[in-house]
Formats: sequence, structure tokens, C-alpha cells
Amino acid sequence: MTTTPPTPTGTDYPGKMLGIAGLIAAFPFSLIGLILSIVAFVQSRKAGYQNVPALIGIIVGAMLLLVFTAVVIVVAVMLASIIGQCAELGPGTHYVGGAKYTCS
Repeated sequence: MTTTPPTPTGTDYPGKMLGIAGLIAAFPFSLIGLILSIVAFVQSRKAGYQNVPALIGIIVGAMLLLVFTAVVIVVAVMLASIIGQCAELGPGTHYVGGAKYTCS
């Protein structure tokens, strides 16, 4: 049976600051925050400490990365559809089904 040592009072433990940085970075830069949080979580776990900010950073980073990936896929499909429509219609301004397409 392994026991987790208590978090030292007033001192840092391995990965603590990196876990906080990973959590903060996960919001604007999900992939970077996810990687930092994973590294911090592994460092803390190897030292026998729990790192809640790193765990939250992993969750937030992964969720935002999934959302960002889904948005990129939807935008790519929409652009491919528009490009395909313009390839069929040719250059100029066209009205199809109430939508205006300006192809060049």
C-alpha cells in the first residue's frame, strides 16, 4: 500500500508552478497548456504529490483542443463546399438557393 505524503506547508513541490502555468496556458493555447500540465502532473506524481492544477489543466486543455479541432474541421468542410461550388459555377457572381456566390 502506497501512501501519498502530505503537501508541504509553505514550500513548493515538483511540478507545482508548472501545473499552474499549464492551467493558465490551456485557455489561450490548449495544446501548449495540455503538454505543460501533463509534464507537471508526471513530475508531481513521481515525487509522490498530488497536483490538482495540473490535473485541471489536462482536462481543460484536452476539452479545448477537441473543441478547436472540431471547429477547424467544420470550417474546412464549409470552405471545401464553397470552393467546389465555385468550381462548378465558374467565375462571376451567382445566386444559388438564395445564397450569393462571388467566384473569381
